[in-house]
Amino acid sequence: MARTLITGGLVITAADELHADVLVDGGRVVALATHGSHGWTADRVIDAAQKYVVPGGVDAHTHMEMPFGGTFASDTFETGTRAAAWGGTTTIVDFAIQSKGGSLGEGLDAWHEKADGRCAVDYAFHMIMSDVHESSLREMDSLVSAGVSSFKLFTAYPGVFFSDDGQILRAMQRAASNGGLVMAHAENGLAIDVLVEQALARGERDPRHHGEVRKALLEAEATHRVIKLSQVAGAPLYVVHVSAREAVAELARARHEGLPVFGETCPQYLFLSTENLAEPGFEGAKYVCSTPLRPKEHQEALWRGLRTNELQVVSTDHCPFCFKGQKELGRADFSKIPNGLPGVETRMDLLHQAVVEGRISRRRWIEIACATPARMFGLYPKKGTIAPGADADIVIYDPHAEQTLSAATHHMNVDYSPYEGRQITGRVETVLLRGAPVIDGRVYVGNAGDGAYVPRGICQYLD
Repeated sequence: MARTLITGGLVITAADELHADVLVDGGRVVALATHGSHGWTADRVIDAAQKYVVPGGVDAHTHMEMPFGGTFASDTFETGTRAAAWGGTTTIVDFAIQSKGGSLGEGLDAWHEKADGRCAVDYAFHMIMSDVHESSLREMDSLVSAGVSSFKLFTAYPGVFFSDDGQILRAMQRAASNGGLVMAHAENGLAIDVLVEQALARGERDPRHHGEVRKALLEAEATHRVIKLSQVAGAPLYVVHVSAREAVAELARARHEGLPVFGETCPQYLFLSTENLAEPGFEGAKYVCSTPLRPKEHQEALWRGLRTNELQVVSTDHCPFCFKGQKELGRADFSKIPNGLPGVETRMDLLHQAVVEGRISRRRWIEIACATPARMFGLYPKKGTIAPGADADIVIYDPHAEQTLSAATHHMNVDYSPYEGRQITGRVETVLLRGAPVIDGRVYVGNAGDGAYVPRGICQYLD
């Protein structure tokens, strides 16, 4: 493998900003030193003058090829990880799914089969538990030992993924004993189903009603409930895709009490709103996801939560469905619209735009997009930082380049962009995966299979 020297850039990690050269050898970072203070030689020199040198992004919430509502997410592991690379993300953590009546191991094997030899960036897995029973609870122990150390349970989607409070408590108790981390999709699905039924009976069938029935109070109620269950179990908790200010308040209260409770939000909740769901015609279907988009006034609570560390991670919940042929399944009934948005390619850029606009600092950008998700899910310091011994997952980022987000230019396998026409500042220029170029000067030079499966340790905030 070529020895590479990255010279002249501003190296940004969650802890530091320094003008330094970075030496890469054998797929890892070997050393950092002030520019001109060393006599390093290399097979390849990358000039990063006037650019940022940042760790590859870690997107801890993706759903490649996920089955949903009679269809599948439109990005495969091949197309989705290639798009991730274009967006400066070098590691994803996807969700393997336990089928009803099946084992956790069978679900994990099925996802390994989907991903093996097809990924352009490195990948790991969480496990969705959709059938909690004595056998699957015992399996949790072996999965943690094998590097799948997080388990997602749902208070939403009755009849599909839903677990009742007793099942969630049992899974949390098991996680408390084996070092695993329970992740929760927190919405009151039983109550939401009542509101969906009532809305449809009134003839309310447009996409905007998706946001109206999945009420913020029902997100907050479920968030409060899973926090209390985790407290009873003595287990840590990670709440995914937080969208409502009331839910942020529940997380903040728990964290102020010293509980090991963590929260994630996603770019769609930071940059989009119910105004998008209400776009005329059927256009609002493009923005149907769960938890749903909220009114704009919720955005500031999310940004404040990110600044104050009441929210720790920004992931994407990347689960794209094409507008034509997939989102259209719900033309006559908003509840039939496949839930999910594309985002794995745009996350790093959108968060950099938040730096440009003064909402977060450069180091916080790297913290919430790279370092914290790596620590949260047992990948640090192999991933998420630029330091001697770390994998050389490195992005050369041009903070001055301007771009317009569009389906015409993105690389995700979906026929629309939720951010169509949005002008932002900052763009990925070059991406190294374990020292090897995947994106080289805005040219894709990687291959399916370059990405490797990465077993994970336990959450590093619990050591």
